[in-house]
Amino acid sequence: MTSMVTLIDYDHASARVRHVYDDIMATRKTSHVNNFWRALAHDPDTLEAVWSRMKRLMGSEADGALDPLTKELIYLAVSVSNGCEYCVRSHAAGAERKGMTAAQYAEMLAVVGLANETNRLAIGYQVPVDDSLR
Repeated sequence: MTSMVTLIDYDHASARVRHVYDDIMATRKTSHVNNFWRALAHDPDTLEAVWSRMKRLMGSEADGALDPLTKELIYLAVSVSNGCEYCVRSHAAGAERKGMTAAQYAEMLAVVGLANETNRLAIGYQVPVDDSLR
């Protein structure tokens, strides 16, 4: 896939973007900034906002009611449903680092497939919501 924008590398980034890149690399303990962030660097406001939310919700030190693997599996399921190859690959790798097994991946895909099928059937038939579910 060809990018719609050039990917901004560290050497060509503004000071504001470099600050976010530095935080990404420090947080993730890497010397690499993924292409997603390099594309978002064209809009520093969006880059900062999305990275802030990502770090808060998905970061290794993020507190929450969901464990890190469950969050990655949810992200992966949504990415599969949305057909985002980049996000599928990124969050599959993240889920694997957090311990996802092949059996968990297969079961997650089965649930995603079932949910998409039943959602479309309910939408197609325009099934009214049961009073007991309101």
